[in-house]
Amino acid sequence: MAIEGRSEKQAGPIRLGMVGGGQGAFIGGVHRIAARMDGEFELVAGALSSDPARAKASAAELGLDPERSYGSFAEMAKAEAKRPDGIEAVAIVTPNNMHYPPAKAFLDAGIHVICDKPLTSNLADAKKLAGLVKKTGKIFVLTHNYTGYPMVRQAREMVAKGVLGDIRVVQAEYPQDWLTEKIEDSGAKQAVWRTDPKQSGAGGAVGDIGTHAYNLARFVTGLELQALAADLTSFVKGRPLDDNVSVLLRFKSGAKGMLWASQVAPGNENGLKLRVYGTKGGLEWTQADPNYLWYTPFGEPKRLITRGGAGAGGAAGRVTRIPPGHPEGYLEGFANIYAEAARAIRAARRKGGKVPKDVVFPTVEDGVEGVAFIEACVKSSKKNGAWTKL
Repeated sequence: MAIEGRSEKQAGPIRLGMVGGGQGAFIGGVHRIAARMDGEFELVAGALSSDPARAKASAAELGLDPERSYGSFAEMAKAEAKRPDGIEAVAIVTPNNMHYPPAKAFLDAGIHVICDKPLTSNLADAKKLAGLVKKTGKIFVLTHNYTGYPMVRQAREMVAKGVLGDIRVVQAEYPQDWLTEKIEDSGAKQAVWRTDPKQSGAGGAVGDIGTHAYNLARFVTGLELQALAADLTSFVKGRPLDDNVSVLLRFKSGAKGMLWASQVAPGNENGLKLRVYGTKGGLEWTQADPNYLWYTPFGEPKRLITRGGAGAGGAAGRVTRIPPGHPEGYLEGFANIYAEAARAIRAARRKGGKVPKDVVFPTVEDGVEGVAFIEACVKSSKKNGAWTKL
């Protein structure tokens, strides 16, 4: 428990465990960098692979105590819950089908959870997980990392303050090109599980990156989706999951939206973009140039708001680390989610456990909505793009 009068950081780093993220993994390394960037977490335990030998070798590479390198997440949850110095939180960085089982095990063990997106591989498990989070009262953070970017926070704040007026149109896109050819047949690890329905779930590109675009649109605008019409396509012959998706969106407020996500668009590396247009003006943000937000008041010249610069508000400033002109990007945005998680977990240590109002991170409820979005898109596409309620 934090001692009154001491800063939260002085109370020591939060003891963190990890499920997945061993040798050959991509996102596990990103999580580890993000977790340690602000000195808020210390990785002390892991079940880093479903292969016990690989798990042990991965733990050795990271310098973990051999006694705290586990052959399974179930063993880890049970053992760490009994230790006086056991982990306080766990990061789950496995393929989608292996999000629910470890999340449930650690929540049941009284351990906070930080989980990669999407929440689960199906809506039924997502809803069960949300119920368990409510029952246990544990902190659950979903790492939709783009919500951690300062200029995304700036856009959200401007929309909330009514700077754009009533929102009319929202456009989100997320094109990539890395699955243009059937590289999963060559054994490329990241492609193999993402194109496998048993591991990824019902959605391919729509689940992997479409959920990021959808979450970003919802996070910035605060709009609630009423219905969607989706067209999912597998352009690469023999690929069982979609690699391109186009979606029309109808929001409850009357606003309309469009979302495009593709992993077969040559020339695009990680082209996440968001445009929001209201009765008073518009905003544009591009992930490839994340320190800049374009704002256009209706009838006036376009204005550039920079991270840390003039015009950037308090929401952006709170998650800005360095002066303007020094680029911040993907890893820092990811680290901001971990920093928010740390503040919430430290608050949970104190009597009353109230999380500060300015702490913002994607929750288990956001995760449920993301999985519902995936399943609605799949359902709509199977009905030739029929309008489908979320």
